[in-house]
Amino acid sequence: MTSIESATRASTEFDIAALRAQFPSLASGIAHFDGPGGTQTPRPVADAIAATITSPLSNRGTGSVSEANADAAVTAFRQAYADLLGVPARGIVHGRSATQLTFDFSRVIAKQWRPGDEVVVTKLDHDANVRPWVIAAENAGTVVRWIDIDPTTAEIDPTSVETAITERTRLVAVTAASNLLGTKPAVRAIADAAHAVGALVYVDGVHYTAHQFVDVPALGADLYVCSPYKFLGPHCGVLAASPDLLETLHPDKLVPSTNAVPERFELGTLPYETLAGATAAVDFLADITPAAVGSTNGNSSRRERLQASLHAVDEHEMRLRRLLEDGLAALGADVVVHSRAADRTPTLLVTLPGRKTWDAYQFLLGRNVLAPAGSFYAHEPFHRLGLDDEHALRLGLAPYSDDTDIARVLDGLAAFLAQ
Repeated sequence: MTSIESATRASTEFDIAALRAQFPSLASGIAHFDGPGGTQTPRPVADAIAATITSPLSNRGTGSVSEANADAAVTAFRQAYADLLGVPARGIVHGRSATQLTFDFSRVIAKQWRPGDEVVVTKLDHDANVRPWVIAAENAGTVVRWIDIDPTTAEIDPTSVETAITERTRLVAVTAASNLLGTKPAVRAIADAAHAVGALVYVDGVHYTAHQFVDVPALGADLYVCSPYKFLGPHCGVLAASPDLLETLHPDKLVPSTNAVPERFELGTLPYETLAGATAAVDFLADITPAAVGSTNGNSSRRERLQASLHAVDEHEMRLRRLLEDGLAALGADVVVHSRAADRTPTLLVTLPGRKTWDAYQFLLGRNVLAPAGSFYAHEPFHRLGLDDEHALRLGLAPYSDDTDIARVLDGLAAFLAQ
């Protein structure tokens, strides 16, 4: 048995009260179901940001303490996300957001496309992994093909995958988990089909990374993007790829700017304090559970600790999801849950036939329960489900969610429906 397997099979329970105590914002009393849009921030992440920005800080270098501090923040950030995602540190690129990174890389990758080439996007994705590729394809004279979903199950249609990917496909963009519905498609199977015709695979892991232990190479992703603020970190984006692949891509940049990978994709001076906070978020995740503090030999790596912790988080969130689903089912036909895929995250999309979910959102706010209503930038799946003319409630769980949160949102919905 490997040390990773040992850590994963060790005790995975964690003290939810102790965990919640590390989130100052939870003292407000709000029951947060808005995690898919951005999680709350634990104290160690805020402390890391404050410590970095109030310490001596300059542009990167080694000649002074302030320069060395900046350099150390960048180095630590790259290694932290290498450990989180399973790629080399030289394959980690910082961005302002996942949306910005995808737009940037769509323009860079599209330089290699020619008229008649094809790009594949899906009806399951957040628009940030659709529109950049559609726009880039239009500008390059490239054909856009679509992978469809079954609106009754919210799962990708395998037949659609077979017909969408052809010998002319140059890139397939697919989500690892839907931010709207929680659906986790068979990314590896899609990636294998894409690689069989020589296409690149760009995976939106923004929602997936918040709930799963990630192995980018195992997913078959050539490029993988995520957002630390969706998993307890500050507001920024991260792209992971093989350094060898990044060496083949050439972004527009200033003449004096370095041509080294990954720095050539990062325009301007990096926000060192944000990088420190993003690093602290990975460390926080790695040490959530007692089992993650050390493997059986007491010397586990950060990646091993991450696997143990995220396994425990997954079990915790799935238990709460089952409680939530059972409670929603008990409300009867007044509630429709659209998240029905066999494999999905603890995120539920809900509508209330005959009632406006925006009104439910406002009602729940009055009870200090935050369950947002909207389409959540998931333009394609929202319309594919036939929800064009209404909002939907999205109930998303996070590591700090607890049983009381579940009871409060269910009680609130029952009270709203009883009006």
